[in-house]
Amino acid sequence: MNILDTLKLAPFNLDDEAITWVKTTRDKLSTEDKVRQIYCPMGIYDDPENARVLAALKPGGIFRLIGPDIEAAWHATRIAIESSEIPMLIAGDLEGGAYCLPYNTAALNQIGVAACDDPPLSQSIATVIAEEGVAMGYNWSFTPVLDINAKFRSAIVGTRSYGSNVETIIREAAIHIKTLQSHGIATTAKHWPGEGYDDRDQHLVTTVNPLSYEEWEAGYGRIYRTMINHGVMSVMSAHISLPSWVKKRYPNAGREAFRPGSVSRLLNVDLLRDELKFNGLVVSDATPMGGLSSWAEKEEYAPDVIQNGCDMYLFGHPNAAEIDLILKGLRTGRLTEARVEEAVTRVLGLKAALGLHKKSTTDMLAPLERVREKLRTPKSLSVSAQAVKQSITLVKDIKPTLPISVEKHKRILIISEGVTRVTPSAQSRSLETLENDLRRRGFELRYVEPAVLMTPAPMPTREDTDLVLYLLAQESEYTVGHINIDWKKLHGGILQGMTRYWNNVPTVMVSFGHMYYLYDAPFCPTYINAYTWLPDVQLAVVRKLMGEEPFEGVSPVDAFCGQEAARY
Repeated sequence: MNILDTLKLAPFNLDDEAITWVKTTRDKLSTEDKVRQIYCPMGIYDDPENARVLAALKPGGIFRLIGPDIEAAWHATRIAIESSEIPMLIAGDLEGGAYCLPYNTAALNQIGVAACDDPPLSQSIATVIAEEGVAMGYNWSFTPVLDINAKFRSAIVGTRSYGSNVETIIREAAIHIKTLQSHGIATTAKHWPGEGYDDRDQHLVTTVNPLSYEEWEAGYGRIYRTMINHGVMSVMSAHISLPSWVKKRYPNAGREAFRPGSVSRLLNVDLLRDELKFNGLVVSDATPMGGLSSWAEKEEYAPDVIQNGCDMYLFGHPNAAEIDLILKGLRTGRLTEARVEEAVTRVLGLKAALGLHKKSTTDMLAPLERVREKLRTPKSLSVSAQAVKQSITLVKDIKPTLPISVEKHKRILIISEGVTRVTPSAQSRSLETLENDLRRRGFELRYVEPAVLMTPAPMPTREDTDLVLYLLAQESEYTVGHINIDWKKLHGGILQGMTRYWNNVPTVMVSFGHMYYLYDAPFCPTYINAYTWLPDVQLAVVRKLMGEEPFEGVSPVDAFCGQEAARY
């Protein structure tokens, strides 16, 4: 079938007028400009000159990593839109949680949404994300994450996933896709061919999906087929290998069995397009990542990304040197004109499917005063409050210790490393909201002090401490490798790191992120997963600690990490 004819089919569903626009626009482009259209570089923060320079390079889209100043963010996006002769795809990770900005409604991350276990509420949350995303100029979201949270040691899947249950993932992802796309934001199923069974991070290394093809089909295959049937408009091909599929075709594949999906024709074309019947746009995951650069040199992988099935090249910078890598691939035959033609047609097809070719600049990004009116509305704040209330999960309370009170637990020892920042662009992060609320209620707080060399510091006792409160706050983060409790750092020294306090003093551990700290603290008697550090979540945790609200969250994962001991 002619590539233009495929645009009549789902998920593009273009009419003749839109297809004519795609063809006319494509045919006017030089080869170099076609190559530029398949680039989606990162627009870092909100410098207006940077926005002008990036737009002048004529990329097909820009990933907008916007900063905490709404006026600067709006202005930079407006410049990018106004400066583009062909309408621009404005992409972002509309995930919630750690990615929230101070002027947006505080939406839960995917794992928090799943913990609510409430599909109508999930739709309301997705509606808030969609409405505020459109207001900020986004028309393409690199969500939802379809990865299965199978290995608890994975630092990158964790809070970005909907958990470990395939049915839950399908339910929540379908709601997200339908809701965002009904608001004019294309969604992206990721990370193809499926992350979560390798506890490493593809930002650092080419990860491996180790499942047999039959196991993969029962999980990831089923998830992706369902999302394709729901009309997801794009798929992100990641730096993840699927050896079982490759060996099914080529039993003696050797190293090629571990080729990253982003440069694998067997995964992007044979499996995703031919077997699963996906007809939308395939975008690579970020090309500077270690999972790709550790596989091959850039001169090789840059053209391979497009030749082997990706239609868009993510986070490359379409300057002269970068473009020449692709053009060199064309000259040497590593990349074909036919693949470039196919890729740029799908890029333009996605723009047409979103109606961008008919929209004015103001349609794509409203005046700033109108944008402000659409953010943090009473309705969206109400949705957020309900979601926060329903998500927080009491994993165990063995003694029991809860509820706490000023009368019984006035003197609290706080043990915390603070909040780990995921993106520098998001709002300032701390646990001060929780701490200030405890003080306001009459609790006295003190903190662990670092020890001097090997000198043992005094342990908290019932004579000086009524409650030990661990506050851990690390959501899934790029390049962190692994998330675990660093006892030496947390307790302030080597000897202190070997000591546990919960047999001497009532102890509660709260995680505002990673869900699996019981692996390092299996006998901690009271453990709570709150999933994200957001200030409203901190306040809700205090209310639940004090028994003012019930714990309603349903854990989307095995927070006991498969350890029977952790249940006691």
